Amino acid sequence: MKRPSLPLCLNAVVLYVFLYAPIVVVIVYSFNSARRGGPWRGFTTEWYATLFHSPEKLSAVTNTVILAVASTAISTVLGTLLGYGLSRFSFPGKKLFSWLMYIPVVVPDIVAAVAMLMFCSFVRNWTGLLELGLTTMIIAHVTFQIPLIAIVVRSRLAGMDPAIEEAAHDLGADAWQKFRHVTLPLLMPGVLAGAALAFTMSIDDFVISFFTAGPGATTLPILIYSSVKRGITPDINALATLIVLASIVGTITVTMLQRRGRNEANI
Repeated sequence: MKRPSLPLCLNAVVLYVFLYAPIVVVIVYSFNSARRGGPWRGFTTEWYATLFHSPEKLSAVTNTVILAVASTAISTVLGTLLGYGLSRFSFPGKKLFSWLMYIPVVVPDIVAAVAMLMFCSFVRNWTGLLELGLTTMIIAHVTFQIPLIAIVVRSRLAGMDPAIEEAAHDLGADAWQKFRHVTLPLLMPGVLAGAALAFTMSIDDFVISFFTAGPGATTLPILIYSSVKRGITPDINALATLIVLASIVGTITVTMLQRRGRNEANI
């Protein structure tokens, strides 16, 4: 294997610095003892401690976790069934459904957010239900999480030999037994990878959450946005660092599960 040339190495270093230097600055300044940012005044973990004594921030953390867990649980079930159905069954309009599945993924967040807001307003005007709040946020997050999970599940199913499922059917297993005892265990790394990806996207989301949130439904990204308008403080840097940490953990989890799935498929 050829070693990379010096220009390629320098190019890689510059790109990585460009991508990650702002994140590193946020993390470093979350330990700055200065109360209003600016020059470095010394190392402290005070700002992380204050996060746990602020009712506003604890409420935002609670809402963020509830939103991410609830939407991920719902979308994992629906996305898995959608990916399985599109991969293993034939029906009229299957290709159209496959194309439509990608629309929530490629549509800009602002368009999806406005569409969800208009939909919630339409339902509320005609039925008096669906007030903006945590429920509407969960529904909105599920709409963009389902395609993500379905795509990951379909890619996992594409690497599975259908003969394994056919063998279970030949041995007397019905459709449910075949799915529960054969397909689902083999599919689980893909399901968990899709769920981890959806969970990470939910925690990070701001635009859709901002448009569909109501009173008392503030999440961490919304709280950070509203706080930054009054000036960047170290506790905001600490919050941002925790979100980055959650994103890193989610990304590593997805990568490990996908690698495990590929290894099992090659056995």
